[in-house]
Amino acid sequence: MSNLPGIVITGASGAMGQTLVKLVAASDKMRLVGCLERPGHTWIGRDIGEAMGAAALGVAVTDDALEAFSKAQGVIDFTAPAASVGFAALAAQARAVHVIGTTGLEPDDLTKIDAAAHHAVIVRAGNMSLGVNLLVGLTKKVAAALDEDWDIEVIEAHHRRKVDAPSGTALMLGQAAADGRQIALEDAKVSGRDGITGARTRGSIGFSAIRGGDIVGEHDVLFASEGERIVLRHVATDRAIFARGALKAVLWGQSQKPGHYNMMDVLGL
Repeated sequence: MSNLPGIVITGASGAMGQTLVKLVAASDKMRLVGCLERPGHTWIGRDIGEAMGAAALGVAVTDDALEAFSKAQGVIDFTAPAASVGFAALAAQARAVHVIGTTGLEPDDLTKIDAAAHHAVIVRAGNMSLGVNLLVGLTKKVAAALDEDWDIEVIEAHHRRKVDAPSGTALMLGQAAADGRQIALEDAKVSGRDGITGARTRGSIGFSAIRGGDIVGEHDVLFASEGERIVLRHVATDRAIFARGALKAVLWGQSQKPGHYNMMDVLGL
């Protein structure tokens, strides 16, 4: 059992964190060695299982990332940009595989994560589900096959508590469409339309975000032309699909050289 890779879960009290804790604790391919929360959190010092209202798991929640990472071979991180950047440096020091599902990362954040990836394996994706990553591949192929007579819109829906927009997955899909057309997404991206915007710019890639209720995640890529439309769609009904993808990524990363990877690499796509 001790030969199995030890995994630390960051943001352990959150919905995704608790899902990850349950899956790692139940796995026969890895073991739970740490659970991290922000300083001052009420779960600090408590057994994570008992804090979640279940049986004790023998792992206490801590706010000491350096100590937790020192005994880990993998870190799974669905938190916030600033936290993930800090964790990337610490995980690199520990030479632990760092799986990042955090969204809303800025270019400066990615530069710092790239630097950490010189020393350890980092797997980062805006969405870690198999279905979404297949959708990314399909979006790139369709965009490459259609010219600018076809308008592209990425429409995403999430629960009311999500704080960033467009979602990380929507940006992945927009990037795939831009790659298919061999253009820069920054030059084509249009989001947050309001008021008198004028006619749509030819070749632009639009984004629309819906927030409400408990929607786990829905993403449509719309290709619209005169007289016809193509819609590629993925609907998530259970956040466990993202957690299972993260577990697959952290195991895959154990045999890789240091570098900054994504789920397409993990899935061989």
